[in-house]
Amino acid sequence: MLIEGVDYYINEDGNFVFTKEYHLKRGYCCKNKCLNCPWDFGKPKHDNNVKK
Repeated sequence: MLIEGVDYYINEDGNFVFTKEYHLKRGYCCKNKCLNCPWDFGKPKHDNNVKK
């Protein structure tokens, strides 16, 4: 059973948004570029080795 405020919240557009805690409980990445993905799937990688 999902708990509002823990597993999800409803954004200003009325959409359900899963939290990082929910994703971690689920235990795997669905590869849908979720807003709160704890695995950062689909987010740009930062290259710390770039010369300035």
